[in-house]
Amino acid sequence: MEKITEKLLLEKGSPKTTKLEQIKTLSLSKMGLKHKDLPVRLLSRLQALERLDLSGNTLQEFPKTLELPALRCLDLSDNQMEDVTTLEPLSGLEELKMEDNLYITVSDNYKLMVLLPSLRMYNGKDVSTTANHLRYVYTENLRTRVIAVWERSFSLPDPITTEKMSALEKSFVSTACQQVKFGPSSVSDFTRWKVEIIAKDYLRSLTEPKEDTDGKELETKDNCEVLTPSKRKQTEPVTDNVSLTPRKRLCPDPASPAKRSPRISSLKLQKIAQTNLSPQKKNKAPCTPTRGKKSVDSPGTPKATPTKEDGAQNEAVEDVRASRPQRGVYTLPIIRTCSKAQQPVGLKPLHVLQCHSKQDRSDDFSTQLWACAFQPLPHASGSGEGTRLVATCGGDSLCVIDCETGMVMKKYKVPGEEFFSLAWSTVLMSRGDKAAAQFCSVLAAGGKRGLVKLIHPRNNLAYGEFRASRKAVSVLRFNHQQENFLFTGSYDNRIVMWDIGGVDSHYNFKVVQLLVLEISTTPLHICLPPSSPSTHLLTACEDGLYSFNTQLGANRATKRSKEMEINFPIYKKEDKEHDFHTIDGLSFLTDDIVASKSHMHGCIYLWSWSRTKALRPDKKSGGVCAVVLAELQWANTEIPYLALNTCPSRGYVVCGDDKGRLWTYHVTNLQINSFRTGKPIQATEVLEWPSPMKSGLGHMEGPSINSVAMDPELQYLVALSDKNMVIIWKREESS
Repeated sequence: MEKITEKLLLEKGSPKTTKLEQIKTLSLSKMGLKHKDLPVRLLSRLQALERLDLSGNTLQEFPKTLELPALRCLDLSDNQMEDVTTLEPLSGLEELKMEDNLYITVSDNYKLMVLLPSLRMYNGKDVSTTANHLRYVYTENLRTRVIAVWERSFSLPDPITTEKMSALEKSFVSTACQQVKFGPSSVSDFTRWKVEIIAKDYLRSLTEPKEDTDGKELETKDNCEVLTPSKRKQTEPVTDNVSLTPRKRLCPDPASPAKRSPRISSLKLQKIAQTNLSPQKKNKAPCTPTRGKKSVDSPGTPKATPTKEDGAQNEAVEDVRASRPQRGVYTLPIIRTCSKAQQPVGLKPLHVLQCHSKQDRSDDFSTQLWACAFQPLPHASGSGEGTRLVATCGGDSLCVIDCETGMVMKKYKVPGEEFFSLAWSTVLMSRGDKAAAQFCSVLAAGGKRGLVKLIHPRNNLAYGEFRASRKAVSVLRFNHQQENFLFTGSYDNRIVMWDIGGVDSHYNFKVVQLLVLEISTTPLHICLPPSSPSTHLLTACEDGLYSFNTQLGANRATKRSKEMEINFPIYKKEDKEHDFHTIDGLSFLTDDIVASKSHMHGCIYLWSWSRTKALRPDKKSGGVCAVVLAELQWANTEIPYLALNTCPSRGYVVCGDDKGRLWTYHVTNLQINSFRTGKPIQATEVLEWPSPMKSGLGHMEGPSINSVAMDPELQYLVALSDKNMVIIWKREESS
């Protein structure tokens, strides 16, 4: 103790430091120290300490209560270390030396790389590649296998009690450790240790959904305060013990302290709540199927054939093609149309999938599905390869589906997550020193945790993640010209532009923040003008539609406010019960024409981006009036967040409604003066809800269609519902 105090006094008395709290470097090497000799309380005052040398002592473990937030380099070589898990509090540690510790094994080395998320230099060697593989690929593979053990042999007790959960945890963890075998035998201790952690976290996530199962962050009060009165209602009555997430279509009590949009009145809240709290009453048939009933396949369509798992050691996701039928679970009757003025493109329902179910339960009709997008065409390819694959997200999973066969090709599960958005892109993947880099498709997905997952579907693995926000991610969008540029919008009222770069053959990658756009509320959609995606950005938000300048440059600020707000004629009709500022649909139809939708308006505006941008914004508000070209008649509903989409090559606008219908508009011959006539353009065709029939349940009534996507040639249209159903429509070839 006296020797350590003397060392500290020498550091304190140096000309560079005047206070104990400012010491950045400390050496306690070869002092014969044991664990009990370290003055933890004194050392804990060294909050600025960056380098610590404890080599040449007889330490068996690191003090568990000693937190040194600034510590970057630690030398523990030539000690008697046994329990490496005591180093876990040193989350910022980048360099570590553990040489000449007799009891340290290969499994201990692996544990350190997982426990220390910033570690890159270990015993003088760069271990970034190995560490990233263990943190993401290896861990995700183990998680997939642990979940398979649970789904095969276990279920939650009813009722849930402390005693039953304790016994269940013991049995589940023991079984998982015995059955999950992966990796070489030399690291079996590490595998068993990691499996135990994953199993406990997964079980906890089933009963405590607010907890981040990676153990990195609990959902704080701030994270919960992102609900607005127009958020999506649940399909079941809300009880006190249900965890609420930002994207639930929920109508809270007007007296609730939850954060609200300032434009929504309490009278409107009461009206919406009375309308939506009891969805079961208006259904003629019950909404929940009987447990244990088998599904009925669509007549004339082959069953999905189970296939073998990929089996590669780099597998980090669940391939659901084996043993789980994902299509053919409904009978689709002949479609009816309620408006058929013309028929440039005919669409027929092909598949209805229920592939995002919680724990793969067939009676899950509460999981809401939020976003879908088709895989982009590969570079230098003139074929249609890739356009049949669509990604969908909702709940704790993300699926990649072949639209033609209805097969779920890949399924990625992250227990405790709720995915809200996804986006495809194509980045360069290096193949080594001699081989030329190749383009590969990557998929980004984000949601409740504020993390963005980066996935390489072709190789069946999630190769990394990065934190985009401390709150939930609401929307993702890649720049289609600069394909490594990703925009993330989140519930902290910010849009951030990132450079995710490429990826090497070991899946090392680097993410750099380039730009921050500040807005006043939650962004719901992001659109980049097709002709100038690197200079401007449009974002649809809870309280309006805004334009930003996103051009990068040496003299341009990296933190920016809106360039202008775009206002619409419907705003003039607002009153205490009607707020039209929530823009919940946005997409470019051509290089210049934009389709957008205001909540509760009942119409879709088509307006000119170039002519609107050319207007001079108001000096006080920064607003301009959109140059509206036409108005498309749409459904009359108060349900928010029913997103529209466009197919520019076919001149199509499509938007679902709250009754399962798809309103389609073929607007290639747009009349510029149609808006002035005051008569909205009728839908080209309204595709009725196909009324799928579930075994033992009967016809399913139409749910709200949250999102739609079309491939570039409109061969397929995919619609996502708030009742855990993916509906795939196929274009009918004209005879």
